[in-house]
Amino acid sequence: MTSANPESSTLYVQSLATGMSVLKAFNTQRSSMSLPEIASAVGISKSAAQRFAFTLEALGMLKKDPYSKRYSLSSSNLESGYHYLQSHPLLERANPYLLDLNQRTGETVNLAEPAGDCMVYIGRFSSLVRLIMHMPIGQRIPMFCASTGRAYLSGQPDEAVRAILEGSDRVRYTPQTVTDVDALLALVRQAREDGFACCNGEFYRGDLALAVPIRDTAGNVIAGLNLSVSSTAWTVKRAISKFVPSMLETARLISTTPPNPAAQRPFRTELRMPRDEAGGDSVALPQPGS
Repeated sequence: MTSANPESSTLYVQSLATGMSVLKAFNTQRSSMSLPEIASAVGISKSAAQRFAFTLEALGMLKKDPYSKRYSLSSSNLESGYHYLQSHPLLERANPYLLDLNQRTGETVNLAEPAGDCMVYIGRFSSLVRLIMHMPIGQRIPMFCASTGRAYLSGQPDEAVRAILEGSDRVRYTPQTVTDVDALLALVRQAREDGFACCNGEFYRGDLALAVPIRDTAGNVIAGLNLSVSSTAWTVKRAISKFVPSMLETARLISTTPPNPAAQRPFRTELRMPRDEAGGDSVALPQPGS
């Protein structure tokens, strides 16, 4: 178990933590940085920023513009995320069912799991006809205003829910965003009673988001299944009536019934060479990045 203050442990590698902080400092507002900007963003000296940037560039995690001398993230940062998704047992079980729900409803379907006080999207099948907003894999949404967050919180005891809500930075993203802790706790309790959660335009305007909990074999809620529609095309009542029964059945299947090998095959990344001319067996090729 990780201690309450891991930095005080003799096992804690401070230089590794600082290197990770350098990588995490890059974002949409800081897509590229000079050495002084890296130092300021991370809170280290310019000489330390130079050493970390040089090492991360040598490892292929950063790239340096030869003219401006500014650093930015490289595509190598996607590798760990790729391996995480490919080895995720829940996502492997869920993908065929998520795709089936997406095809039957024609709407965007997501799978999200908790990460601190946020939900991070690890699976997504977009609507072919309606795209309300761009939601890439890895996107984090604060738990308090996400339908998947409320679905996840519905499986937790009230004291744990309150602690998460009170510790969250409850930003009012839209006029519809609920930020009061007691009001949010009431919504979580309602989701617990109903078996599903609903957020109407609380993070993105026009996004009517429904979610149901995903459980492990012991019955604990570990993730949330989300289906999003446009609030200009659907009322809350119609959307709940139309989609929640199918969502609950999909969540039940993900939680209890592994899909058959044929259903999982399209989501496997093993590459195979064609049969040779002599009619021999096909030969498996290494997976990308292996």
